[in-house]
Amino acid sequence: MNASTEEFDSRTEQVNREKLVQDLKTVVRDAEDLIKATAGELSDKTKEARQRLSSAVQSAQTTLTDMENRARAGARATDRLIRENPYPSLGIAFFGGLLLGALINRR
Repeated sequence: MNASTEEFDSRTEQVNREKLVQDLKTVVRDAEDLIKATAGELSDKTKEARQRLSSAVQSAQTTLTDMENRARAGARATDRLIRENPYPSLGIAFFGGLLLGALINRR
């Protein structure tokens, strides 16, 4: 795998990770709203379901925090790499764009 492909894969992975983090935040927020909405229910099954949902939300929040921390660490590492090697980074970006443009125009 060449450097351009690795850089593209890295960016794609970062975008996917960011989308997953946003989706997880939405799910957690919706689950918390559901827990609050069912606070007045008295059924034992409802209480058990709320307990399980609360545990799942807590686990999701922990996972979300871990993913955000890893995403930040990856962004910092990428930034450091680009700052340490600006010209090779520009060359890779240029030739990657040139290659992508050639592929798009070929169709």
